[in-house]
Amino acid sequence: MSDIVIQAEALGKKYLIGHQTERERYTALRDVLVRNVRDYWRKAKALAHGEPIVQGDEQEEIWALREVSFEIRQGEALGIIGRNGAGKSTLLKILSRITEPSAGRVTIKGRVASLLEVGTGFHPELTGRENIFLNGAILGMTRQEIKRKFDEIVDFAEVEKFLDTPVKRYSSGMYVRLAFAVAAHLEPEILVVDEVLAVGDAAFQKKCLGKMGDVAHEGRTVLFVSHNMVAIQSLCSRGILLETGQLKIDNKSSDVIAAYLLSQKNNKINKNEPLAISTSGDLELEDVVILNSHERELSSLVCGQVAIFKLNLRSKKIYKNTIVSIGIDNGFGTRVALLANILTGKSTLIKEGLSSVFCKISDFPLVPGQYTLSIKISTMTEVLIWAPSIISINVEAGDFFNSGKIITASWVGSVLIKHSWTSEELVL
Repeated sequence: MSDIVIQAEALGKKYLIGHQTERERYTALRDVLVRNVRDYWRKAKALAHGEPIVQGDEQEEIWALREVSFEIRQGEALGIIGRNGAGKSTLLKILSRITEPSAGRVTIKGRVASLLEVGTGFHPELTGRENIFLNGAILGMTRQEIKRKFDEIVDFAEVEKFLDTPVKRYSSGMYVRLAFAVAAHLEPEILVVDEVLAVGDAAFQKKCLGKMGDVAHEGRTVLFVSHNMVAIQSLCSRGILLETGQLKIDNKSSDVIAAYLLSQKNNKINKNEPLAISTSGDLELEDVVILNSHERELSSLVCGQVAIFKLNLRSKKIYKNTIVSIGIDNGFGTRVALLANILTGKSTLIKEGLSSVFCKISDFPLVPGQYTLSIKISTMTEVLIWAPSIISINVEAGDFFNSGKIITASWVGSVLIKHSWTSEELVL
């Protein structure tokens, strides 16, 4: 028997949106009456044909999803990544059977528990206790099954004190706690979670991620949408990237995250313009180039080899004693290194006209992966250039320790450190 629990084939979802044409400042009564009659006729026609009623004089078709195909196996944790408006929530609503696709089809085997927004499936007038039983019934659970899990749900949600209070009086955090506890504990074969966990506090988010990991290890399937790349990386072994309603990448989660972050950074760069301009307009950062030990331009770095960062500048005046720094962030936006001339007790002279500033690293110490550079140039009194995350760089595996062993594994950490070992007495 096949272990595929979700199969989407050429999935598409189309919406009609309305646009209001620009009104003239003065309109005759006859024009108003004609327009209203036309609007009523159009709405009546749409209602008679079972079509959605769209406000506005003009209609436009928008494809929230188009030609999306994938398969998900039992016990798999899948991360769904994309910018706002990429179609992530629409996809989850189709998989949760909340809305029907306009094209293609999806086959689902098993019960689906969805947490797509705060308080999904809750009735505001019912108490927390009553909503637990209501949600369980919606999921197809028997009363005995719900009773068996009831204490675990309450303990996880930490809302025992307010269990017999109508949920309309709950805070958004309490809503999420109870809603997630119900969805995760009532043993659905497929758990679908949207970005709602961002509402909870940090401790609760960690608790939820641990529970979703447990659900996946028990052989159940998890679909997780989040803008938290660390959470996606830790929970999901596989990811898909959606862009403007289309599936761009389906691969292991680390590769999908790297591609997503790289596309986000590159979207900020216009190659026809300077990377950054000072607020005064007197200083421009025209380009950042990476060179090797022979001063040849590199497309990527190799850990353990020489790396030279060259900042090309154009200035309308001379700047003395400037502080130049390069921040290096990993794929999750965490700062892993800072290169700054002030740390070495030096400053830089920026000449009038075209000039360059160089920063040399003898043995580049970062492990393989995608990184972004942030550039800051300032004096002791003002910031001249601040350009966050403007350049993406790729670091490839290399023989950092000159041991004949290429460093490729992520278990070594983020930064490589030159060191030595001995079994003899250490002589300082």
